[in-house]
Amino acid sequence: MSRFEAMQVFVKVAETGNFAEAARQLNMSPPSVTRAVKFLEDQIGTLLFARTTRSVKLTEAGERYVDDCRRILADVSEAEAFAAGMYARPTGTLTVTASVLFGQKFMVPILTDYLAQNPEVSVRALFVDRIVNMVDEGIDVGIRIGHLPDSSLSAIRVGSVRRVVCGSPGYFAARGVPTVPQDLAQHSVVTSTSSFSSLEWRFGTNRKSSINVVPRLTFSTYEAVIQATLQDWGLSRPLSYQVAPYLMDGSLQTVLTDYEEAPLPIHIVHPEGRRAPAKVRAFIDLAAATLRANRFLN
Repeated sequence: MSRFEAMQVFVKVAETGNFAEAARQLNMSPPSVTRAVKFLEDQIGTLLFARTTRSVKLTEAGERYVDDCRRILADVSEAEAFAAGMYARPTGTLTVTASVLFGQKFMVPILTDYLAQNPEVSVRALFVDRIVNMVDEGIDVGIRIGHLPDSSLSAIRVGSVRRVVCGSPGYFAARGVPTVPQDLAQHSVVTSTSSFSSLEWRFGTNRKSSINVVPRLTFSTYEAVIQATLQDWGLSRPLSYQVAPYLMDGSLQTVLTDYEEAPLPIHIVHPEGRRAPAKVRAFIDLAAATLRANRFLN
């Protein structure tokens, strides 16, 4: 018997707590199960089970070893599945996350195209304005805007956006146009309580500065911030993609462009450490090509 087969027997005995039951489930004879465990104990040089006439319990060494065996067996099973082609075609459920507006504007059409191309996959989309812990929340792929901290995520850059200060022509006609960041103290400001928002507005690329704004109007969503800006109420500082159509048709205008920060990168991210299944690879290929071709994201 190989060590790999002996590990399978050992894990089954640990799960059932009984040599005879493990033998029954594995379709083996009880003496064969006993020999497999004895083989491992001889290889390791320590007892894995504390045996009595009435019970079988893992020793301290056995408790540590059973976790390692489960991991090794899972890795081997995954490698065999990969070699057998189980990851050759997209199947299962794909879970994707993005911020709310980005998801609504750009991810919905990508996801519907993806589903049309991959009939054996279903999608769960989580659009929230917070940083999601992808591993803890079971996320396969995410869209991140901003500079990525060091992490265990694989990242593919697909574009960039800018933070822009903007207002409506009606607002500027009534209140004037700020020409330097310090002028913001004389203007009405609209902000959001989103985790991506801040009351410290930073400016510049080399010689950086910041202004702490005091908003008179605060919303929980950025959709509402943009609507108030369109209605001549005040200045806001969205990401460029969020207001791109309004900038194009003149409903909103940007100011302080000479003081803007460097553009923020957009990445597709996914957990690394295991081979990405076909459902993830197919989504990344489609999303990367689509987002890179979008004029609002470059």
